[in-house]
Amino acid sequence: MLSHSFFFIFTDLGINQGIIKFTANLNSKGETDRITKIIKHGLLLRAATGIIIFIINYAFADLFASLLLQRPELAFYVRIASISVLFQVILTTGTSAFVGLDKTEYNALTTNIQAIAKTIISVTLVLLGFALTGAIMGYVASYIVAAITGIAILSIMLRGKQNIKNSHSLAENAKILIHYGAPLYISILLTGFIPLYKNVILAFFTTDAEIGNYKAATNFATLITVLSLPITTVLLPAFSKLNSEANHKIRTFFKLANKYTTMIVIPVTFLIIIFSNEIVQIIYGTTYQSAPLFLATYCLLYLLTGLGYLTLTSLYNGLGETKTTLKMSIITFILLAILSPILTQTYNVQGVITAFLIANTAGTLYGSYIARKKFQIKFDTSPLLKIYSISIVSSILPLIIVNFTHLPSLFTITIGGLLYLFTYTSLIPITKTVTTLELQKAASITQNVRLLDFIAKPILKYEQKMLHIRSNSKKLVENR
Repeated sequence: MLSHSFFFIFTDLGINQGIIKFTANLNSKGETDRITKIIKHGLLLRAATGIIIFIINYAFADLFASLLLQRPELAFYVRIASISVLFQVILTTGTSAFVGLDKTEYNALTTNIQAIAKTIISVTLVLLGFALTGAIMGYVASYIVAAITGIAILSIMLRGKQNIKNSHSLAENAKILIHYGAPLYISILLTGFIPLYKNVILAFFTTDAEIGNYKAATNFATLITVLSLPITTVLLPAFSKLNSEANHKIRTFFKLANKYTTMIVIPVTFLIIIFSNEIVQIIYGTTYQSAPLFLATYCLLYLLTGLGYLTLTSLYNGLGETKTTLKMSIITFILLAILSPILTQTYNVQGVITAFLIANTAGTLYGSYIARKKFQIKFDTSPLLKIYSISIVSSILPLIIVNFTHLPSLFTITIGGLLYLFTYTSLIPITKTVTTLELQKAASITQNVRLLDFIAKPILKYEQKMLHIRSNSKKLVENR
């Protein structure tokens, strides 16, 4: 399955982001007659690339099994897994359409259907004696079931939206989507190549043990990605609804989006850094001694959130400024390519992590510079500094528990984590980092993403209550 996963990035062409952007934009303008054609033609383009990749993967399965997997005997399984590429393409394209139409609840539905189908079919086939073949067939079948379900729902939703007279041809829509998506496609390829490049550098300059510790650390760092991905997914269609000439609306929305993304991501980043040692011990034991340090260092990347690390690409992609996104990716890639071998040779794994941090910082700073220059976007400095300061202050009690008590790791994380969240969620409203109106807007944004809504709802209610108490206390003092 590794080979088809690697080649899957070549099927994108930037079309998925194009579908989100144009569907959201047309929907906001009421031009629903074009939405069906945009989605249909985008699906056809991606399906065509999916078929090509499937054919390549199937035809050269023996070669890929030998080169990528170092297991020539797995060629048969590579051929079975390659069937999923086409349906994976259909599923992800449907997912993009749902995001553009503000119907993200259907993404959760198709994801659940895929997980259930994979479990039932895989377990059944394995129990019937198909072993590894059964597990892979279950994996493939889950994509088929989820893709068919997603397309069926999408077809029902789009029924009646198409106006034949105003429809654009496949050639016209393909030109629009590819022109928009080409820079993003190159960015995706560069981003997809970075992990492979880092692996080569690590293999050349470090030991297998250090690489194992690094892999363990990056596995945990994806926890932040799982949290931030729904945010960036929601922001792309939101920015797509804005006119690139309406600078005031862009500035206002970007400030709000960046502020709340920072409020969510920064405390999680601090928590993972503080409890990096305990997290690794619980999952891997004491074998991975270097992993906690690697995890803490790697997570420093997300401290760039306040500078727009997670929001700038959504801004540019939503406004159609995909060339700026590409330039950010090129800057990041070039710096990483140059610095990684130099720093890794001297500092081993910490060197490649440092190169990664420097490269992403440079790319983000360039994006921030263009945002200020082209759209007159000014980062909301005072609230952002408050968020970082409160995150640091909230770390004091957990750090005391980590360094001066000898509790089991799970208790340390539980008690320290609860203390951190209580301090953080209390200080945010007390310091008036947020307003009641902003909390209401945040609630309306998060309710569109189930997981985010489930996590944010009680926290936002608590902060609204704290703001109310603060306001009443201030009135009492003034009346006296």
